[in-house]
Amino acid sequence: MKQRYILLGKIAHVISGYAFKSQDFQESGVPVIKISNIKQESITFENCQYLNEEFLSIDKKYHVSNGDILISLTGSHLSQPNSVVGRIARYRHPFDSLLNQRVGKIIVKDTSKYVDTYIYYFLLQDDVRYTLAVNAKGSANQANISPSDVEGLLIPDFPYSLQKRIADILSSYDDLIENNKRRIALLEESARLLYKEWFVHFRFPGHEHVKIIDGVPEGWRRSTLDQIAEIVMGQSPESKYYNETGDGLPFHQGVSDFGVRFPSNSIYCTIKNRTAEPGDILFSVRAPVGRINIAPELLVIGRGLSAIREKSGYQSFLFYQLKNHFFKEDIIGGGTIFASITKKALQEVNLLTPPVQLIEAFQRYVLPIDKQIEILHKSTDSLRKARDILLPRLMKGEIQL
Repeated sequence: MKQRYILLGKIAHVISGYAFKSQDFQESGVPVIKISNIKQESITFENCQYLNEEFLSIDKKYHVSNGDILISLTGSHLSQPNSVVGRIARYRHPFDSLLNQRVGKIIVKDTSKYVDTYIYYFLLQDDVRYTLAVNAKGSANQANISPSDVEGLLIPDFPYSLQKRIADILSSYDDLIENNKRRIALLEESARLLYKEWFVHFRFPGHEHVKIIDGVPEGWRRSTLDQIAEIVMGQSPESKYYNETGDGLPFHQGVSDFGVRFPSNSIYCTIKNRTAEPGDILFSVRAPVGRINIAPELLVIGRGLSAIREKSGYQSFLFYQLKNHFFKEDIIGGGTIFASITKKALQEVNLLTPPVQLIEAFQRYVLPIDKQIEILHKSTDSLRKARDILLPRLMKGEIQL
């Protein structure tokens, strides 16, 4: 039987968010979902802005609730690294947020005939995003698509039961991925709490017998980052060497594809300028300064990142040390806020260094944790790849269900 298609606009509305005024934003309250908060497949609240709860009185269509499908209608074009336009995400939080302008929300007209999760997976396909990019207006760095562009997409018009079956199969992969993410976050938090207990509160093994002199345990010393680590600052190759087809090495310009611990790869580069080795700490040197991931493999780093490697092999200790020192994005220990940080300033970051025996004891505790995190990350990567292979085949009806 020949596959039938229907315009997305026939089965769903696509609305753009509310034009809030800049003076209305504040540091706490109701979160506002902006373009910058949408990553492919997920919503981040990093650098989020907020509104007073009185704004919850605006039309419900501008509310974002658990399960809502969002799409970025503005941003860098697909020809640019870490492109933004056309990103799709599912809101997976128990509290409501508010929808900012140029963020689209897909609202299914009749949920008894069309499954919203099926529509989400349709939009998640790379081919669909490329189709939207063709219609994008504006410059490469500020491309725009309209709600009508999204509504003009042709979606396979499967019976409701088949839509649900497709959605259930693909959701089973994402449920496992989300579970892995939660486990990674919990494991990392346990290691970070141990670091704080030993090296911030000074309740390390044997602390009862160590004198505190001028607020520092006896035998501890101050070191600059360049004394204990090698630092490589990123350098961006020309954009003509970028691609999304996997040719060359993974390329990371900044934090756009950062995860809880490891980045995901979306852009590749066919020329090696500056690289990070597997296990290197990836450190953001541009806003948000201080965001940290670990390189899971050899990759090329752009000007927004540096690669850091501890000289004596105590990489896990340095990872948690920097996580603690840069306790909030853009903030260095002591509370100084940076829009960017130079290599010299990074080299001069002052760190409290405990005795080697204590560092080694800490590593014995956290290395098994770090290994489990690595295993979960690889499992997540495999699950996502398997889902992405299955997704277009299900949408094309190539698999009999």
